[in-house]
Formats: sequence, C-alpha cells, structure tokens
Amino acid sequence: YDLSSWSAGLVYSAEERMVLDRSQMIGCSKLFLDLCVPVGLTGTKLGCAEGGCGACTVMLSKYQPTSAKCCIFTSNSNLRVCVCSPLGEWVSGPLCSLHHCAVTTVEGIGSVAGKLHPVQERMPKSHGSQCGFCTPGIVMSSMLCSGTTLHPAMAGHRGGDSKVNFGVKLVGVATVSNLSAACSSLHPADFLPLDPTQEIIFPPELMVDTLTHQHTRGVNTNTYLTPSLSVYLFHYLSVHHSLCLSFSLFLSLSLSLCIVFGASCSLTLLGDVLKAAVGKLPPYQTEVFNAVLEQLRWFAGLQIRNVAAIGGNIMTASPISDLNPVFMASGCKLTLMSKGGERVVVMDEKFFPGYRKTILTPEEVLLCVLIPYTKKVRHTHTQTHTNTYIVTSGMSVTFAEGSTIVKHLALSYGGMAATTVMAKNTASRLLGKQWGEELLQDACSSLAEEMTLHPSAPGGMVTYRRTLTLSLFYKFYLTVQQKLGVRADYISATEIYHQTSPSSVQIFQAVPDGQKEEDVVGRPMMHLSALKQATGEAVYCDDIPLYENELYLCLITSTKAHATIQSIDTAEAESMPGVVTCVFAKDVPGSNMTGPIVYDETVLADVTCVGHIIGAVVADTQAHAQRAAKAVRITYQELQPVIITIQDAITHQSFFQPVRTIQRGDLDQGFTQADHILEGEMHMGGQEHFYLETNVTVAVPKGEDGEMELFVSTQSATKTQSLVAKALGVPASRVVIRVKRMGGGFGGKESRSTTLSTMVAVAAQKLKRPVRCMLDRDEDMLVTGGRHPFYGRYKVGFMKSGKVVALEVTYYSNAGNSMDLSLSRALFHMENSYSIATIRGRGYVCKTHLPSNTAFRGFGGPQGMLIAESWMSDVALSLGLPAEQVRRLNMYIQGERTPYSQILDHITLDRCWDQCLEISSFTQRRCHDVLCVFRDHRWTKRGLSVVPTKFGISFTAAFLNQAGALAHIYTDGSVLLTHGGTEMGQGLNTKMVQVASRTLGIPSSKIHITETSTNTVPNTSPTAASASSDLNGAAVHNACEILLHRLEPYKTKNPKGCWEDWVTAAYFDRVNLSANGFYKTPDLGYDFETNTGRPFNYFSYGVACSEVEIDCLTGSHKNIHTSIVIDVGNSLNPALDIGQVEGGFMQGVGLYTLEELKYSPEGYLFTRGPGMYKIPAFGDIPTDLTVSLLRDAPNDKAIFSSKAIGEPPLFLAASVFFAIKDAIIAARKESGLSGPFRLDSPATPERIRNACEDRFTKLCPPAEPGTFTPWAVVV
Repeated sequence: YDLSSWSAGLVYSAEERMVLDRSQMIGCSKLFLDLCVPVGLTGTKLGCAEGGCGACTVMLSKYQPTSAKCCIFTSNSNLRVCVCSPLGEWVSGPLCSLHHCAVTTVEGIGSVAGKLHPVQERMPKSHGSQCGFCTPGIVMSSMLCSGTTLHPAMAGHRGGDSKVNFGVKLVGVATVSNLSAACSSLHPADFLPLDPTQEIIFPPELMVDTLTHQHTRGVNTNTYLTPSLSVYLFHYLSVHHSLCLSFSLFLSLSLSLCIVFGASCSLTLLGDVLKAAVGKLPPYQTEVFNAVLEQLRWFAGLQIRNVAAIGGNIMTASPISDLNPVFMASGCKLTLMSKGGERVVVMDEKFFPGYRKTILTPEEVLLCVLIPYTKKVRHTHTQTHTNTYIVTSGMSVTFAEGSTIVKHLALSYGGMAATTVMAKNTASRLLGKQWGEELLQDACSSLAEEMTLHPSAPGGMVTYRRTLTLSLFYKFYLTVQQKLGVRADYISATEIYHQTSPSSVQIFQAVPDGQKEEDVVGRPMMHLSALKQATGEAVYCDDIPLYENELYLCLITSTKAHATIQSIDTAEAESMPGVVTCVFAKDVPGSNMTGPIVYDETVLADVTCVGHIIGAVVADTQAHAQRAAKAVRITYQELQPVIITIQDAITHQSFFQPVRTIQRGDLDQGFTQADHILEGEMHMGGQEHFYLETNVTVAVPKGEDGEMELFVSTQSATKTQSLVAKALGVPASRVVIRVKRMGGGFGGKESRSTTLSTMVAVAAQKLKRPVRCMLDRDEDMLVTGGRHPFYGRYKVGFMKSGKVVALEVTYYSNAGNSMDLSLSRALFHMENSYSIATIRGRGYVCKTHLPSNTAFRGFGGPQGMLIAESWMSDVALSLGLPAEQVRRLNMYIQGERTPYSQILDHITLDRCWDQCLEISSFTQRRCHDVLCVFRDHRWTKRGLSVVPTKFGISFTAAFLNQAGALAHIYTDGSVLLTHGGTEMGQGLNTKMVQVASRTLGIPSSKIHITETSTNTVPNTSPTAASASSDLNGAAVHNACEILLHRLEPYKTKNPKGCWEDWVTAAYFDRVNLSANGFYKTPDLGYDFETNTGRPFNYFSYGVACSEVEIDCLTGSHKNIHTSIVIDVGNSLNPALDIGQVEGGFMQGVGLYTLEELKYSPEGYLFTRGPGMYKIPAFGDIPTDLTVSLLRDAPNDKAIFSSKAIGEPPLFLAASVFFAIKDAIIAARKESGLSGPFRLDSPATPERIRNACEDRFTKLCPPAEPGTFTPWAVVV
C-alpha cells in the first residue's frame, strides 16, 4: 500500500497547469484555495468556509471511463477534509479527491488584459457587480446551469433559437403612463458573442482510466481511499479507525421494483435519474420519486448537490436531514457490505439508534440505496421547512384495495428529536380508519401528544416546530384528499411552490437636453472596478502577495460573558509547530484603552462578553496559528450578573449615559384631545453585517522611527490610524493606513475593524515582521457585533379619522459591552414621515455582556421607523381603516417642522407616494389579489402594504461633516485623484471620477483613483452616514476648480488648444498642478438640551409598495411584487443609485423577514455562518420589482444637485414586513380574530405561523415563561 500507486494529480486553471506532487496530495487538510494563492490565482474567494455563500465556486471537469464522457459541474472550492455542512451532508471530499480532475477558476475563462468571457462581460455591463468580492463565484455559477449543459443566457449565441432575457432598463421616462413606450431593452448585440476558442478544453492527459486502487495517508492519521477491490477496503476498515472513502463509480440501476443508487451517487445525479424515471413511468409508480425530487429542490445549492452523495446524506445521520424522512417513510432499503458479506436493511425507526449514529457496525460500509416504486393504492408526500433546527417530513399512506381505509401509514419527521423519528403511535392509531375529517382530528391530537419537545430543546422554536408537525400532516391529508375530492378553498394548501421567472423595471432619470456627450454626470457609467471584479483581477486586502518572513495571527477569545481571568496557560500552544509567539495585554507598548469615541474598551484583557479578544497566537501559517490558539488554556472566575438581553438591562438598570429625550408640545394635553388612545410594544432583532470579505489587516513594520504601514479593509482609515498609533505609543504620523477596496462594509468596518488592526499592529511591532490576519466567518460574526436590537414601547393618541395627535415612545437599544457608536439617531426618526403635534421620545442605551453592537446601514433609523409604522398599523387596525389611508392622512407636507425643530423644505413625499401607487397598480392589487382572489383561500393569503420613508442626511456628530481631496495633474494630462472616502462597492470612486470629469472638462478615462490612504488625505471622516458622495464630491470639485483656475490663463491664451497643451504650458510656466480640496457642510449642529439646531443638511424621501403571499400552515412567504419610487435629487449615476436602492432594499428584506441572531442565555452566539443565519438569496428578490428614480427634484444642498442614496432605501423593505402583517390579519379573520396584535421583527416563518392562530396552534400551547431555561433568548 505504498504511495507509488498514487500518480500525480493535475489542477488546470487558465493558461497555467499545476501538477500536485505526492507531498501536496498528502497534505489533505489543505484547501484547494491554499494551492491557488501561491501562484497568484486569487479570484476565487473564501466567503463562509461552509459552502453556503457560493463565493468560492469553481468548475470541475472529470473524465468518466464508464460513459467515455467528460463530466462538467460546479463545486465549492473550499475542499477541506470531509467538511460536514450545517445541513448534515458531506459537502466536499479531501483534496486528493481532485485526482485526475481539471479545475477551472475564474481566471481560466477570461481576463481584462486578454479577453473577457461573455458571462464575465454581462455582469459589469448590466451593473450587476458592487463590492465584487463574490462576483467571481457568481460568474462561475453562471457558467453552467447543470451538468454539461450550457447556461441558457449563452445559448442564444450558438446559432440556436433560444430567447435571451437581458432585463429592462427604462431611460428618460417622462411620466408613469408611458412606460411601455419608453422601454429600452438591452439587446444581444450589446454583448460579446460566445467565442468557441474560449470553450474550456479538458486536458487530454487526464482522460485515463481512474478505476485503479489509490490511497494516501493524511496528516492527521486519516486514510483517504479510492477503492476498486473490496479486499483493500475491508483490510483498511479492520486496521484504521478513521477512514474517508471516495468511490470512483457513481452508478444507478433500474430494476422491476426499485431504482438502485450507488452510495456515492451525487444528489445531482440522483435527481437526474429520478426525473428521467418520472417522465417515463406511470404517475402512480413515481410518487416516492417525486417526493425525493421535491426535497432536492430545497436542498442547499447546485454546487453542494453536485458533490454531496446520497450515502453521505444517510450516514451522517443528521436529525434535520432533508432526505432521510422520505427514505424512511417510503421504506427504502440499504445494502451494506463488510468482510463477512452483504446484508440488506430497511430504513425504519430502528436505523438511527442515537444522535449521529446508525445501526452499521464499524466494519460495514453503505454500498447502495434502493428507492422503491409506488403502488397504485399508495400515496407519498414530502414537506419541508428546511432551515437549521426546523422540521422536515416524509409521509406515506397505503389504502386497502378499492377503499380509503388506511392499511399502512408511515409518518417520518426530522428536526423533532436527536434523530429522524417515526410517529409510530399515531400511525398505529389510525390504521383501519376511513380517510376523512375524523381521522384528521385523531391524527392531530395524537401527533400533538407524540411529537413533543422539551421547552429547552436545542434549536428552540418549540411551539412552532410542534405546530409544524400538525401542519405538515394536514398538508399531506389535503394532498391525498385532493385525489379523492377536496374543497376548492383548500387547494392552495397543497400547491407546490415553484419560483416564477422574475422580471424587473428600472426607471432612470433623463439626461438633460443639450448635455455634452463627454459629460458623464447623470449617465449610467459602469462601476470602475466591475470588469476586474468579474475576472477575479480586482485586488482585495488578503490578495496582497505574502511578504518575505510574513506571519499569521489568530485570535484567542473568551468563552465566558462576564468574568475575570485567573490564569492563561500557553505552554502547549507555544510548543506547537510553527508558533512564534503569543500576544497579550502586557505586549501593548502604548495604551490598552480603545474605542471610536469613548475609550471604554480594551485592546486585550477584560472579559465582558463571549468573544472578547484576550490575546492572539502568531505563527508561520494560518493553520498553525489557529491550531495553537485552540490549545491556549484560560481559567476564569465568573462574575454576576450576566446581562444579555434588553429585559435584563431594564431589570438591572444597566444603561450607558446620557439618556436622550426629544419632546415637542404638551403631551398630557395632546392625549386629552385624542378620541382614542392605545398602547403597544415591539421588539426588533439585530442584524449581522455579513460583508462577504471578513475583517482583514496586513501590518508591515518599516524598520525605523516606529513607522508602520497597514493594509486594512476598513471604512475609517483615520480612526484606524489614530487607534493603532495610540496602542503602539507613536504619533499618528508614523502610521499609514491604506485601503484599496473592501468586499462590503455596511457600517461593520467603521469602528469594529479597528480592534483587529490594532491587535495585528501590536504583534507586528513586537516581532518586527509583517503580520496578517483575515478572520474566518464564524470568528468575524462572534467578535464584531452588528445592528442594535431594539425594544420599543409606545402610547399613541388619535382621532376617529386616523389623525395622530399625541405620541409617547421609549426606545431601548442593546449596545453590548461598550458605547461604540450607540448614538441617538433612532430618536430623529421616531415619527418617520408623519406630522405629530405633541410628541416625546426617549432613548436608553443598554449596557450588556454581548460584543459591542455598532453602525449598520441606517444606524438606528430603521429601528425607529419600524416601531413608528407599528403604531401606525395599530391605529388603522383599531379603527378598521385601510392602513394606506391613515398613513397618507398623517404624512408631512411642505414647511412643517420635525420634533427636533427642523423645517422641511423641498419635500417630495407626496410625489413619491402618488407615483408609487400608480406604478404598482395598488388599487387593482388590493381589489383583485388581496380582497377577491385570496379571500377565498383559507390557508394561503396575500397582503399588501405601502410605506414611506424620510431619512436625514448628515453625520449627527457635526464635526464629521467634512472631507478632503487631493488631485494631481501629470504632464501627459492624466489625473491622479485621491479623496477621503473608501470604496466598498457603492461606486464612490466611480462617482468621484464623474465629478472630476465634469469639473475639469476632460474624459473620465484620463482620471484614475488608486486607493485611500492617510498619507495623502489626512483626518478623513468614516465612509458612512450616506454622506460620502456629498462630502467627498464637494471636496473633489473644490480641488478640481482650484486646478481649473490655475489653468484658465493658458486656456485663454490658447483657446483652440487641447487639455494636454494647457497642462504642458502651465508646467513649463512653473504652475503647481497639484491641489488640495476641502469641504464642510454648512449650518449643522443640534442641542438635545434645548431641542434646537439643524441636525441634517437635507432629507431623502421614498415610498415602497409590496405584495406578499404567506402560507398560513408553515409561515413561509413569497415576495410577489415591490415598486419603489425614491428621490435621489439629480442622480450622479442612475445605474449605481438604482443598484444601491435594490441592494439596500434587499438588505432590509433580510433585516425584517429573514435574519435572526440566536444567543444562548449565557451570551454564546449560535448563528455564526450561513448554515444557521439566513441572508437574502436570489430567490428572495420580489418576482416583480420596479425601481423608479423621482424626476425633476434637484437638491441645491449637495454636489451637482444630487442626493444621498446608501441608507434611505433600506427601510423601504418594511413594506414587505407590513404586507406580511396584512396577510396575517386576513388569516386571523378566518379564526375570528381582529384588532391590533404584536408582530416582532424579523417576521420569520416561526412568527408568521404562530400569529396565524388556528385549531392546530391551540393543540401546541407554549410553555409558561419562567418554568424552563430557553435554548436561545431574545436579546
């Protein structure tokens, strides 16, 4: 069994072929990406390390000798040794499973310098790339839609008749009514045709017979085997305890009673074979196949299904497996093999004896899976609500011949125990009964008794999960009934959801008549980095080549929420291979205190949350550093109290000071005047930033005078500079921060990135060597914090007409363990867009033992406005009036004052509102979809909502409203531009080039921006608060005007000359061709004590209308339609602005409907990756999405009459939240419930289902609070 039988593998990428020798193949714990980076292939990104985001997608090709064909498929490239995904499947094999594979990364299909592949070209030209970090993964995912089939978007260029849907952009629409006439589509001629020379060619040297015995030994005593002879396999099984199998044969075989699948058949192949069988066989024989196919539709993504095996799904014994309930309900059989021979077992209730256990002996392997045909009298159904720790099911019933008497019933559930379980008692109880209403009642009562969960069960959501067992059975019952005859209004409950092909409309502003062609302001100029992002050539921080002698840092974090450290034992860690040193508080040469505004945090030491950074290990590689960090032993003395939730903070009066208040008018008098008064409360959860590029820093000591250069992914270069300098004990002038671009930020890299940068800088100074650290996804989510959770209480007084006359609202925000940027913006948005005569808002900032929460797109505004819309919704419900009528009645008009005394001028709310209602066909949707069609559907309801927003633009800290810029003109006429903002995908650099191009009167191609750095533009404000285009644009304009003024004499002297002539003349006349620009926003400042001043420069306005459809039985929802009208002034770049609107809106959809952070009562974060923390995916985009930029609304307070766009669109996703609430109202009416009710955010399936109270929810009442310790708490 020596390694001579292992021939060299081949990795193929672009023009370079990498042959992996045996030593590389033995290093099976490596990622495939680890092999790409040393040769400069950095396009493929690592976004989550668990196959959940797709950023690491590559294309694999392998020759199959059995079919003599080359199989091509996409896969995740984070190929680590037997990675078990959160879904419980083996999602990738060891690196040696790439033997004889050709791997094509994004660099292998095209480049900017060479030739773009048509797929790469489409995203930039369609303005589909923003931060660009995941763009290479999207490009590679788009290369193939399945197997060896060409992507449909490319098929139209190969001579066929395929139709290509390029999307629609509407340019220069004068009125809403002429949309169809103004439609201007992108046409195939606008894009590169497919070039046959760019087809991926499979290397002929890999077209060999791979069915020979191969094995290798891994670094951690694992053996990796590709066996063809069972004698070798069972020899290894008898000797080695840790064995990972990679079979070369993936076969399926159709027999008379079943289809047999080899255990290593991929789930993609499983689906393909079953689809073919469904197409050929009689329908009654394929019900099991259809059930499996339905589960596969919800199973992860195509990249995972391409490599996950059917055997892996079974043998990992996941209690939340998608497929195992179906296999058990249908009685699938498994063939097992050992040295003693074969045996066949049935997947039944005995197959999984315990958590992650099966009945297989250590000497047995799973050889194949037998999936049976269905008998005529049998019905099989599958239903899934697949998120981690939610319920999956498989159900099958067989009737006695010629009747509807139950002869056999199998009910299998995942997510209801430590294993996939069968509801045996219920099934037995129903045998011999007629399939009807009486059986349904007995089944539900029995299931409610049998499918119980302890209130503290892992995964939480106990009431919801128990209710789902009943709801899913009811769906099965109705599915069977449908074949026997069913009530018409119940049909919708049995419909299988299929994604409708989405469509979108983007309504740009018209370019003014007479604007010169070379003037790019107001035109949809492509993002300057988009092409490089699509080819993987855009350089991000961690793409910087390794420095000689560079080291890697890994954090040591606390496992306790509130404690003192008694001892730290690093002996074992320091003895490990590659470890250079450990870094702790004693190694900080300067001050250990840090913080963005108040120095109330430590760089190291204190333990005030789980995830608090205690120290770090520095080693020669990332793997060595991470391994050693886990070996550090820390002894704690735990302290009390442990304050985790807002309610804990209220109980212990744990608040940061000051407590802010804004009040206008006599509140008592206001409530006295009101016809009605209601009170309510609402909780809104936090949100993880989930930028695709996690926090990363490379620190390089310069060797003299304490100088250090840091490459950082940060929104706040100057703050990073000052805090690093403070920790190092050197002046800020010795520290240079450089930011090329970020792979997303959203506020999460405004202040929280500084802690990592400081840590890395301290290590680099201690060792006098370059040090790098890029956090893994789970680390980043653990230590950085996110959007503040909020709890709001309100008392509102209103008239019979719906006019609100008095409001008292109190906000509590969970700040975490430090003040950070926990300011009072929520109070500035407590009334949203509504004029209220008497109002008082008070804000408490709760100090808890969680990682410090921080800035996030909107920064308190989305929380304050959501609570405002909650009481507005309650007012409408209590009066029985349409919510849109009450909202419109209370909206601000021109000249009114806000609660903080700012006069509203140039208000466009009414125009946005009216246009939104028109383009969304609001009245028609309300009358037809909501009131007519879905009124008669008992278990499916539609909801509709229209919501406005008013968002103040400026930093609320007045001193931050300043910016600088630096412009150089070189003697060849080219311009180098630098400004204080940072590029994180929003297109800031692109807009700055447009501003400079118009001001200087030169083509944008002559202007270049390299990076943001503290040695070019000092004392910069963070790129935040939506103000960066306003501030930096004005500074750039100022710098360019200075230069233009200096060039004016030479233009006058030579009016027929060109730009280069004037520059040359000025240079020879010794004119300074470099200029600093500066801008500060005038007349800003607000005093909370006197409630006077002007906190905002101006306001951005917008309105969104959304329609949703909810499944009342499962709580799931579909986003049917959204129309958005938003005021952006005169857009600098309508393509980028619409991209920000769409992106912000979808991030808001995540905030209000999907993303839920789960903390244990001890402060441990469960949701540390996409497996448990769900962000919006492509399928969550509204099926019909229209975005319109309001026309003829110039803003005289910003550069070229534009307006900010980054944050305002996010809150418009609240229209989805309140459309869901509207649908729930309709569902509750079916149960005789009316009036206001509490719906917290996010509106997850759990909350939606629990709010749709019915006979099933009554059978599963929640446990009494205080009688148990919950698995997770609402923070």
